[in-house]
Amino acid sequence: MFATLANFPDPTTRRDDLQLATKASKASSKSSKSKAQTKVTSSPAPTRVEQARAAAQTAVDVPVGAVLEVSDRVAELVEPFNGRTAAQKQLKSYGTQLRRTVKRSERRGAGVRRKATTEARKTRSKVEREARKRQRRVETTLKRNRTEVEQRVREVADRLPALRA
Repeated sequence: MFATLANFPDPTTRRDDLQLATKASKASSKSSKSKAQTKVTSSPAPTRVEQARAAAQTAVDVPVGAVLEVSDRVAELVEPFNGRTAAQKQLKSYGTQLRRTVKRSERRGAGVRRKATTEARKTRSKVEREARKRQRRVETTLKRNRTEVEQRVREVADRLPALRA
């Protein structure tokens, strides 16, 4: 019932098979269109047998298609490594891509770090400026209150001898 991978065609010929299948389906769809135009009556609903047959075909076609896709992908992965020089060239290319990616990441990281440092400096300066402003305001208020209290104490001290007499 199930076929092994050895029974599948070579993945490189898959494209040719697909092209032939699409040509055949286009031809059959053209002929079915012309038949449909000559017939005015509607087609009957598919029977349960036809529905079961379509479901069974789908159940078989999906795994077969998946195996063919995997086969294509493996062939694409293996293709660059079919010879020693090709493999070295491909590895060198991967190394270059990796270096570029690392450099790009480093530049992005440096940019973000600089931006964060600048933002932290600005925030620190703003907080320090606000703290100095509040400190001056508190010192001014304390000085004013101290002066006012000292003045009232002097006034009371000046009145005290008059009250004792």
